[in-house]
Amino acid sequence: MELVFAGIGDIDLAARAGSVAAAVREVELTHPDLVLLDRRLPDGDGIEVIARLRDLAAAPKVLLLTAEVTAGVATRVVEAGGSGVVAKTAGLDQLADAIRRAAAGEMVFDAVLLGEVIDRLSGRGTPAELTAREREILRLFADGATVEEITRRLHLARNTVRNHAQRALAKLGAHSRLEAVAIARRRGLLD
Repeated sequence: MELVFAGIGDIDLAARAGSVAAAVREVELTHPDLVLLDRRLPDGDGIEVIARLRDLAAAPKVLLLTAEVTAGVATRVVEAGGSGVVAKTAGLDQLADAIRRAAAGEMVFDAVLLGEVIDRLSGRGTPAELTAREREILRLFADGATVEEITRRLHLARNTVRNHAQRALAKLGAHSRLEAVAIARRRGLLD
C-alpha cells in the first residue's frame, strides 16, 4: 500500500494496520481524515469496523476496499456510516479520485450501484420480505439457539431449518447467521 500512496502526491499515508484491532488503535492514535479499509481482515469484517470507527470522537471518513462490489455490500457500508466502496481492481487514478472525493465529503459509489443502494435503503428495491418462519428462526438464532435446538423446538427437519436460514441470509445480503441477525435487528425485523 505504501507504493500505491507514494504515487499519489497529495495524499499522505498516516498509518498502516493489518487487523481490526490495529486499525482501531491507529485511528485513535493518528486521527486521520480518511481510512481506506479492506473488507477482509484476519480478525473481522471491515464493514463492522466502520461502525466502530464512527463512534470515535474524531470519526474519520471510511472507504471500503473490496473484491465484492455489490448493492448489498454498498448498502451495509452506508448503514454502518461509511463513505463509499472501492473495488480492489480499481486503478491508481480511480483509487486516488475516490479518496479525494470521500475526503471532500462525497459518497463514493458507481452511479448504478448508488441507485440500487438508494432503492434498498428507501425500501423500493429491497429483496423479498422475510417470511414469518424465517423471522422466527432468526429470532431463535438471536437468542443463541443452535440448528438442533431449533429443529426440536419448531418440530422441523434439520434441512428445513437450514433452508429457511439460508433464504433469510440471501434476502438480507448477509454472509453468516450472526450478520443476518444483526441486519434484521437494525431493520427492526425481529421485534
